[in-house]
Amino acid sequence: MSLASRLVNLFTSNQLPHFASANDHSTVTVGEIAHNAIGETTSATGLRDLKMSGTMEEEEIEDRPPYLHSMVAGGIGGTTGDLLMHSLDTVKTRQQGDTHIPPRYSSMSSSYATIFRQEGFRRGLYSGVTPAFLGSFPGTVIFFGTYEYSKRHLIDNGVHHSLAYLAGGFIADFAASFVYVPSEVLKTRLQLQGRYNNPFFSSGYNYRSTVDAARTIVRQEGISALFYGYKATIFRDLPFSALQFAFYEQEQTWAKEWVGNRDIGLGLEILTGATAGGMAGVITCPLDVVKTRIQTQLNPNAVVLSSGRATNLQQQTALPSQSQKSTKTGAPSLASEKVAQQRRHISASSPSTSVRKPGSVNLDTSSVITGLKLLYRTEGIAGWFRGVGPRAVWTSVQSGTMLVLYQALLRQMKVHPLFGENDGAAIV
Repeated sequence: MSLASRLVNLFTSNQLPHFASANDHSTVTVGEIAHNAIGETTSATGLRDLKMSGTMEEEEIEDRPPYLHSMVAGGIGGTTGDLLMHSLDTVKTRQQGDTHIPPRYSSMSSSYATIFRQEGFRRGLYSGVTPAFLGSFPGTVIFFGTYEYSKRHLIDNGVHHSLAYLAGGFIADFAASFVYVPSEVLKTRLQLQGRYNNPFFSSGYNYRSTVDAARTIVRQEGISALFYGYKATIFRDLPFSALQFAFYEQEQTWAKEWVGNRDIGLGLEILTGATAGGMAGVITCPLDVVKTRIQTQLNPNAVVLSSGRATNLQQQTALPSQSQKSTKTGAPSLASEKVAQQRRHISASSPSTSVRKPGSVNLDTSSVITGLKLLYRTEGIAGWFRGVGPRAVWTSVQSGTMLVLYQALLRQMKVHPLFGENDGAAIV
């Protein structure tokens, strides 16, 4: 018997009729046998991959958490991440708001140490933490509820997953913006100000507390000032949230395919969450710079009264006759000056006159596109990416913390009796 015949008999069985039967004396070459074996292996691999992909999609649909779970887990995770990284966000805000040339706040580490040494932890690095908390929790609750709702309905209606993640991030951030933008205005101004009567950094603001800041802004600038820079904020945050969750969902999909399980482990959970936030933060840094500058502008023709409130009150008390005289003669009185809207052109040179430091940009616009052009023309690419280091670290750690806690809390609520599946079934 020839070698070819023996090979044929070796691979011949009742389950493989296409090779050769016992009574078939036709010659089958080794190449044909190998080709058929490889073809069957490839087909089996493709079928297995197809089944795995279908299984993962079915698991994704079946494992959708109730909306209440997503909202609670997202609110806790997001707030924890924001509070954890608030001090670094303060450093980033100071770097972006410092228009001295050369800047007072240069590197992240030296800026952090300088603010801590001069102003302390609570009044310096954690200035503005109260409005940050008041806006973070309700904002993230609204965000995650809207994101899950939008994403699921888009996917169920045949939209590609990547587009659904992008659109879901846009829609969710827009819904939450009505809550977090006013808190962002208060937070940014208090971060830029630092401690009350701050002798180390002249920001143009001097609020005693969060309540005092809100009252002063509403009284002197109107309630609309709490939404000042709203367009710039959503120009930054909508692309950031869309990119962040598009990156995160895609990285999660790759991680699950690589591991072969829905439980990818803590290491990959941290990696996917941190890299998604970091990449989105770096890409949207120019928008963040413009947003910070717009929200903390101050009209140079207006008197910054909040920073000189004590001095003005003393002058008014000591010289009542002069005050009355100025009113009678038609000169601008203190009361009329208080009505002037505060819009600060980030200049730390003089809080009372808002005279720009030589070389600093006069960002007298509410247009994001115009702001980007002005920054590029006066400060170059470096102006667009001022504070990119702290922002990259901040968004990475904040995003990683938020999303890891989000997933962990969802798993805990799934098995906890207080958040039983039957309790949440009505709002899935």
